[in-house]
Amino acid sequence: MHRSESWRERLGAAARGLAMAGKNNPWGAPEKGEEPGDGAPRGEGSGPRNPWLPGGGDPGKRRSASIEDIFKGRGPEGPRRGGGTGGPGFRLPERPGGKSWVPVILGAVALLWIGATSIHFVQPGEQAVVTWLGGKYSHELDSGTNFTAPWPLQVVEKENVSKVRLEEVPGTNTEKLILTADQNLVDLSYLIRWNISDLVLYKYQLADPRNALLEIAEAAMRAAVARQKLDTVFTGEGRAEIEQDVRAAMQARLDAYRSGITVQGIEINKVDPPARVEEAFKDVSSAQQDADAAINRARAAAQQLLARAQGDATEFNNIYEEYRLAPEVTRRRLYYETMEAVLSRTDKTIVESGNVLPYLPLPEVKRRAQPQAQAQGE
Repeated sequence: MHRSESWRERLGAAARGLAMAGKNNPWGAPEKGEEPGDGAPRGEGSGPRNPWLPGGGDPGKRRSASIEDIFKGRGPEGPRRGGGTGGPGFRLPERPGGKSWVPVILGAVALLWIGATSIHFVQPGEQAVVTWLGGKYSHELDSGTNFTAPWPLQVVEKENVSKVRLEEVPGTNTEKLILTADQNLVDLSYLIRWNISDLVLYKYQLADPRNALLEIAEAAMRAAVARQKLDTVFTGEGRAEIEQDVRAAMQARLDAYRSGITVQGIEINKVDPPARVEEAFKDVSSAQQDADAAINRARAAAQQLLARAQGDATEFNNIYEEYRLAPEVTRRRLYYETMEAVLSRTDKTIVESGNVLPYLPLPEVKRRAQPQAQAQGE
C-alpha cells in the first residue's frame, strides 16, 4: 500500500511538472482558454505559438514584438510610453502649460553660437580682415573688441603683424653659388628678417607673398654680389655694403608690387669658396696672408727709418740755429762731441816721452783688471 501510494504521488508530480512546462514553454500547448504568461483568455485549438513570428491578420491572436518594434520603442499593441531615461521611449519633460522645451533649447544654442562667433578681440600688434563667407573682402577690424555677423556669414582672419619672421636662404646643407665682379664663384647663405606691414595687401595683392619675397631676395643678392670683387665679399666692410644694397633693392621692389611686406634686415651668414676648389682657395689665401705679412713688416721698417730721419733732420736744424748765434763755440763743441764718440769705440794707447813709461795699452789693462775684480767680489 505504501509503495502504490508513493508511485501515485510521483506520477502526479510528474504530470503537474509537464503541465507547468507546457504553460511556461512558448512552443508548448497551453491549457484550454489560457495564454501563457499573461492570464488572458485564448481561443481553443490555436496550437503552439512562436514568439518570433507575428500572429497574422487574426485580431484574436496576440502578435509578438519584432526587432524593428523593439528599436522603434513599440510593443505588439502599439507605441510604448514612459521607458527608461535615454531609452527608445525617452521624452523631454514639458513646460508649464504643456509646451515643449525644444524651442527654448534651440534658441539658447543659437544665442550662444551668435555670441561666440560675432565678438572678436584684436590684440595690439595684430590686424584682422573680415570676409563674406570666407571669400569676398568686407572690411578691417581695429584693435580692441569688434562685432561682426556670425560665422559662416562673416569670417575673421587675424595675423600678428608685429612678429618678425625669418627666412634662411638657401637652407641647411644646400650650396648656392653666386658670381662676383671678377668672375669668381662664392657659396653664400643669408637670412631675411621681415614682417607684415599691411594685412589686406599681404593677403589679396599677391598670390604667394612668401615666394615672391624669396624670389626678389635672390635677384637682389645676385645683383649686389655681382658688383663686388671676391676679396671684398670676404671682408666685413664688403658684407655690410652688400646687406644694405640688398635690403634697399628688396624694399623698393616689394613696395612697387604693393605686397604689404617690410624687410627688417639682411644678414649674411656664410661666404665660402665652392667645395670643388676649396683646397686651392685655401692655398691662395695662405699665400695672400704671407704677402700681406711681408708688406706689413716692410711698412713698419719704413716707418722706423722715416721717423729716425725726421729726428736727425730736426736735430740738425736745432744745431744750425745755435751755430748761427755762436759759430766758434758751436764748432768747438761739435768737435769735442765728435771726438768723444769716435774715441769711445776705439782702443787707446798712451805714449809718453822719456824713459819712465813710454807705452801704456789701456784696453789691455782694462781687460785684465776685470777678471781680478770679479774674483775679489766672489
